[in-house]
Amino acid sequence: MSKKGIAILGATGSVGTQALDVIRAFPDKFEAVVLTCGSNGELLIKQALEFKPKSVVVTDPIEYKKVKEALASQETTVLYGEEGLIEVVQYTEISIVLNAIVGSAGLKPTVVAIRSKKDIALANKETLVVAGELIMALVKEYGVNMLPVDSEHSAIFQCLVGEDQNPIEKIYVTASGGPFRGKKREELLHVTKVQALKHPNWSMGAKITIDSASLMNKGLEVIEAKWLFDLSIDQVDVIVHPESIVHSLVQFKDGSIKAQMGVPDMKLPIQYALTYPARFENNFERFNFMDYPTLHFEKADRETFRNLALAYETLRAGGNKSCILNAANEVVVGAFLADKIGFLEMSDVIERTLGKVGFIANPTLEDYLETDRLARSITKEIIKD
Repeated sequence: MSKKGIAILGATGSVGTQALDVIRAFPDKFEAVVLTCGSNGELLIKQALEFKPKSVVVTDPIEYKKVKEALASQETTVLYGEEGLIEVVQYTEISIVLNAIVGSAGLKPTVVAIRSKKDIALANKETLVVAGELIMALVKEYGVNMLPVDSEHSAIFQCLVGEDQNPIEKIYVTASGGPFRGKKREELLHVTKVQALKHPNWSMGAKITIDSASLMNKGLEVIEAKWLFDLSIDQVDVIVHPESIVHSLVQFKDGSIKAQMGVPDMKLPIQYALTYPARFENNFERFNFMDYPTLHFEKADRETFRNLALAYETLRAGGNKSCILNAANEVVVGAFLADKIGFLEMSDVIERTLGKVGFIANPTLEDYLETDRLARSITKEIIKD
């Protein structure tokens, strides 16, 4: 059996490094053909020397020069920027493109990869949040697989294997509740980034950890699930589950519910996306029921964590609204991490941006990209005020 060629967009991030762990564990099954990074050129150099990919892409101009210099004696080609990403996802050696780029920068390379008939392992939820309708139409048109890497969407995907003929009644996306579960708005007025970055269960990058603390992460996952599994808004619900053992649930028309469970470890959904439809034996930690004699479930608090409510509102509005939400959120998270705005102000700024960017009912890819640019610009202006 020939090796499966993998392109990892965002190889130096949390998902990317764990994907390389999977490739490292199965060297006879997978080959890292392409690795890319934003600003962590140092780690990309180490990865390139170990995995010897055909190409690497760096999107930061200063890091690009460092990487190009360091790999000058290697056979690996070093490319730059969005143009580089768009070039590499079309390589014939690639079977799967793992999109683990943070934010909406993953959108264009995903579109090009689908049009090049590559299966997509999607860890970049923003791609479907920004342009879910367009992306899923392309997936259908080009006959490729969209394989979710997010633990919640992977859980739903796994629950649906073998259920092609059985209609979904509802899905429950589980949320840990983050570090501020159970808190009310007045208790969150003076939250610091240090507190917000302490997730109780998962080890993730800074942006997604802040999104988890504000429940925007769950809001984005609701939007992603709607498009990924072709559901109505009312079929997607969020339930808080502090232990993060049940990764999500699917309820069918007969009332039966399937849940996918396991210890909170991203390596499993990453591996499943790369090996699908097979399951490969591994040495990952196994779940022990005696370690968790009680599992808890709670209603999500949309009043305190307004980002979740805003996500549902943009989904109901349709058009380019979710794109505006996502762009504004990326800017406010950056501002919060830079100590420019408070934790609760993030929702306020997002709401103001949603009211200021023009609505487009049936956006094209160009419309989405322009909406993204405009929403970022307006959000930055609001923060300055």
